[in-house]
Amino acid sequence: MIKNTGHRKLGRTASHKRAMLANMAVSIVLHEEVKTTLQKAKEVRREVEGLITLAKAGDKLALKNAVNDTAAYKKLVEVLPERYAKRNGGYTCIYRAGIRKGDNAEVAIVKLVE
Repeated sequence: MIKNTGHRKLGRTASHKRAMLANMAVSIVLHEEVKTTLQKAKEVRREVEGLITLAKAGDKLALKNAVNDTAAYKKLVEVLPERYAKRNGGYTCIYRAGIRKGDNAEVAIVKLVE
C-alpha cells in the first residue's frame, strides 16, 4: 500500500523540485524575502529552517554540502546564527498576498523573522 510522503509534489519531477526549492532557499537567505505561490512557500519554509538550524549547530561541512552559493553560505555562517541564537525555531513567516491575476494562484511572501 502506497502512503503519502508528507511533501507536496508541486507538479514537477523530483530533481526539478529539489533544484527549485534549493534555489528559492538561497534567494530567501540572501534577500530575506521571496514572493511565490502559497504551496511553494510552505515547502521552501522547511528547507530554509533546516539550513538555519544547521548553521546554528555549527556543522559547516553539512551546510556547505546543502548550499551551493558562496554568498549564501557566508551569510548562513556569519550573520544568521547570531541573529537567531535565542530562537528555537520559526525563522520564517509566510504572509498571504492575494490572488495572482494570470492563473488565479494564491500568492504568498516568505520572509525571515527579525
